[in-house]
Amino acid sequence: MATELKKKYGLLTAICMVVGIVVGSGVFFKAEAILNHTGGNLKLGILAWIIGGIIMIICAYAFSIMATKYEKVNGVVDYAEAAIGEKYGYVIGWFLSTIYYPTLTMALAWLSARYTLVVFLGENADISGGLCLALSGFYLIGSFALNTLSPIISGKFQVSTTFVKLVPLLLMGIVGTIYGVTKGHTVENFTTVVTNVPTSDAIFKAVCATVFAYEGWIIATSINAELKDAKKNLPKALVAGAFIIVAIYVLYYVGLAGAIPNAEMMANGQAGAKNAFAAVFGRVMGTGIFVFVIVSCLGTLNGLMLGCSRGLYSLSSRGRGPSPKILGHVDPNTNMPTNSSVVALLLCAAWLIFFYCSSLSNFTDKLGMFAFDPTELPIITIYPFYIPIFVKMMFNKEFKGFNRFVAPVLAIAGSLFMVIAAIQAHSAMIPGYLIIFAVIMLIGLPFMKKKEI
Repeated sequence: MATELKKKYGLLTAICMVVGIVVGSGVFFKAEAILNHTGGNLKLGILAWIIGGIIMIICAYAFSIMATKYEKVNGVVDYAEAAIGEKYGYVIGWFLSTIYYPTLTMALAWLSARYTLVVFLGENADISGGLCLALSGFYLIGSFALNTLSPIISGKFQVSTTFVKLVPLLLMGIVGTIYGVTKGHTVENFTTVVTNVPTSDAIFKAVCATVFAYEGWIIATSINAELKDAKKNLPKALVAGAFIIVAIYVLYYVGLAGAIPNAEMMANGQAGAKNAFAAVFGRVMGTGIFVFVIVSCLGTLNGLMLGCSRGLYSLSSRGRGPSPKILGHVDPNTNMPTNSSVVALLLCAAWLIFFYCSSLSNFTDKLGMFAFDPTELPIITIYPFYIPIFVKMMFNKEFKGFNRFVAPVLAIAGSLFMVIAAIQAHSAMIPGYLIIFAVIMLIGLPFMKKKEI
């Protein structure tokens, strides 16, 4: 018999979960990618960060409207059920549990491992080899253990790492900007374009890259059943967290422009951010501050694992999905859906191995069209799922004025923009990804029928 999760998180934890899940790796990981997409054009890069941030804020606000009315288990599934129906809620829940959550979570474990190797083994560290894979697995298991065995400590870890992870971002944003202005680097980087690229292509590809840096906020809705006064606190957390994130990202990106030349940042890949910190703060202090980046990634991983572990539980609590009695079980000692967490860990491991194979040239050739970037396409796929929910909001008489018409229309426009950006940026990868997506979704269809629990 499934039991209920207790109310154990407050508003601060919810805000920290929104900020903590989103802020952590993407801003470091994608800064170099965005520069490459824009040819080193900082103005276009900042515009991409702003567009991606606006879309996140609009969608977060639209869901915050839903959050004031509906509260069960796993917010986005609740909203899908309320807007479209239980079967649509199941489809989204299955996608989140088997593709969205696991790919995001494994990507954070991988990035945490890569940055760890860069710090401790230097710029020549093998960040795509077996050692990185092993360390990624270690981080996954550690995060799983923390969330499963002690959810209270996990929540406190989420709060503490959120504040810790802001340290390198704010330091680079403030000190890097001052350093860049006094040294002339900021003006030079803003006025110099490394490579001329078509503006429209640059914007679409760059915004697509920001998705990984901005995504994850929706996972905060997965704890609405455990959030005190969720109908008031979750909307506050979503909107406040979204604004905080956009402000921090733009500030950091401007600060980064003052650290090193765009061409150097574009050429150094994963080590680019580390070099930037070393340039502004000195080699020793810069490396020390960059350790905070690793903590930042681990904090994001913790938040993602928190949501990932509840994915199949959210379906089982509704009597749907595979073995709802087993996966819907909540451990009486830890008040955690342990069985759901174990399956989530296995799914993360499977996607991690797929990602590892996709990054190796000999495996990529064998995978052919099925080799795709799991740090962007699975994330963008969630936006088409949002559109029917936003459409139905306009027919819901419980909402009035701006909340009923303007907010959903803006959210639909933002979601469509993301779909177009994905088509422009990943046209070669999309067919193979869609086949894998379709197979996984078809596997879940036999489990849609509701069962007694």
